[in-house]
Amino acid sequence: MNAGLVLLRVLVSQESFGDAVVNPVIVLGAMGLLLGLGLAFAAFKLAVPKDPLVEKISALLPGVNCGGCGYPGCNQFAEAVARGVAPPGGCVAASESINAKIAEVVGVELSDSTKLVALVHCNGGHSARDEFEYHGPSDCVSATLIMSGQKTCSYGCLGFGDCVEVCLFDAIVIGENGIPIVDRNACTGCGKCVEICPKDIIELWPVNREVVVACASRDKGAFARKACTMACIGCRKCIKACPVEAITVEDFLAEIDPFKCINCGLCAAECPTGAILDTAPARPKAYIDGSCIGCTLCVKACPVDAIHGELKEKHEVDSEKCVGCGLCVSKCPKNSIRMIGAKSYQLGQEFRV
Repeated sequence: MNAGLVLLRVLVSQESFGDAVVNPVIVLGAMGLLLGLGLAFAAFKLAVPKDPLVEKISALLPGVNCGGCGYPGCNQFAEAVARGVAPPGGCVAASESINAKIAEVVGVELSDSTKLVALVHCNGGHSARDEFEYHGPSDCVSATLIMSGQKTCSYGCLGFGDCVEVCLFDAIVIGENGIPIVDRNACTGCGKCVEICPKDIIELWPVNREVVVACASRDKGAFARKACTMACIGCRKCIKACPVEAITVEDFLAEIDPFKCINCGLCAAECPTGAILDTAPARPKAYIDGSCIGCTLCVKACPVDAIHGELKEKHEVDSEKCVGCGLCVSKCPKNSIRMIGAKSYQLGQEFRV
């Protein structure tokens, strides 16, 4: 109020038009400067001190603010790690080396955990029949609003690529078959694609589990097969093939327990429709060294009869038959068997001859 009165008096007392223009500018500029200095002083006095630990953690984080850690952004995650309420390896977008550096900054050990990546439970694509021609907006959410989409299978992927658009790491592309393909190396498991999918057919899956059910249909076998040639028909052949009881069938759909699965791929070989995919590029092979005592326990454990030998004599493995399941390793009382060659899924290590 006082500043306004001063300004009014100055304007009234002007002797020329130039003074009437210049003087108010000077007065207002001075007022702005004083107010700016006052705000700067208040910001300095009232500033909340920054935690240097939080700043160090934030500097290591990728800064994509994907939300895969469960926090709104990287700064909030850094604060949670500094307080000890979030694990240092909780950033799904960071590499193992970055997470290790964060753990070192915090002063804790980085716990071993299996990376999770996106898994699309559908392989129908162009193999799935269209019920009608869709001419609306090219996104899955909009298409789902019309009779649950254009596909005869109401559970399957529509292929418009909402998951591709939402992925911050370019880890998903639409393949030639019209189904999203996930780059397991690029995928960080942030879960954005899981949230956006209107069909709920994308799941975060352990990256070291290569045998998956690529179908989400719960229709009866005959109807499911008419809608898609790649559909699971609930025949239960996979259950009979699995040596570790990792598969169940509910509502005509096979489900694999990743914590029980040993990546043997026997279920995929038995699946008559191709609904179960074996994506393992290679498998380890069992190798029996000279310390074998010929107890035959490995022979009894092998689900494909790949091990042979006489009692109390060194046994041998038929590499052509071996599926790399590793069941023989745990049965050997002398630790004479190890998996060599490709990656050992059971131990999470790589053995070479």
